[in-house]
Amino acid sequence: MKTAIVTDSNSGITPSEAKELGLFLMPMPVFLDEQVRWEGLDITDEEFFGALTSGIDVRTSMPSPGDLLDQWDRIIKEGYDEIVYIPMSSGLSSSCATATGLAEDYSHPVYVVDNHQISLTLRESVLEAREMAFAGYSGEKIRDTLLEGMHDSSIYITVDTLEFLKKGGRVTPAGAAIASVLNLKPVLTIQGEKLDAFAKVRGMKRARSKMLEAIQEDLATRFAAYDREELVIAVAGGGLSDEEADQWLAMLEKTLPGYHSYYNPLSFSISAHVGPGSYGVAICRHRHF
Repeated sequence: MKTAIVTDSNSGITPSEAKELGLFLMPMPVFLDEQVRWEGLDITDEEFFGALTSGIDVRTSMPSPGDLLDQWDRIIKEGYDEIVYIPMSSGLSSSCATATGLAEDYSHPVYVVDNHQISLTLRESVLEAREMAFAGYSGEKIRDTLLEGMHDSSIYITVDTLEFLKKGGRVTPAGAAIASVLNLKPVLTIQGEKLDAFAKVRGMKRARSKMLEAIQEDLATRFAAYDREELVIAVAGGGLSDEEADQWLAMLEKTLPGYHSYYNPLSFSISAHVGPGSYGVAICRHRHF
């Protein structure tokens, strides 16, 4: 049984990485004033964040049913018997529900994994699935194993400006104005299904420290039973310079040394809601097979 592992670009996995790792990637559509572009293919970070700050109407969307079916058809033609599709969390997009409906009537087995992951934690789920596929796990077993670990993750994000949260209706105009005057930075969290408020602090430096404190608390509580080798603690950012990204990773490694850590950009689907200059950190369990 030959099993294909498929995810979307919300995982932060690039087309070149997917090819190198033997994965299949569905690029997420991005609309710039109704012109469709594809994350990771024909729009750069510079173009995306430039559009966000220039007044262009920027929207992210999900793959169409036709795009999904076309990709699945190509994978089957390559000789695969079944597909494990790991999209972004159903709490943040309806793409998972769409794929689940299509899978019911598809000619070959497609196992859609709704384990409520996004960005860094989605990436780790995909890499787990890849290990399981190489180890000979069936698609059904891969799906069920990923679902067992759906609560083994935390994500924290802080934003530089409330403008984009205000556009999305998550912050009132009055609240955004007050926060701007007081230099308040909201710290948000994703605990599986949706983006929620976590804390509010003054200044970006304090916000980054607050996120690392939250990870330390998670380590002492929810993740206390896991070995260090099982845990990944990674950082992310939206529209950060190379220097800013390096400094953020160095701050993590100084605060929490000895863990498997790396930096990966936030996906466009998240960045469209939190804006440029955003910082994120995630902790998750990565099991080895």
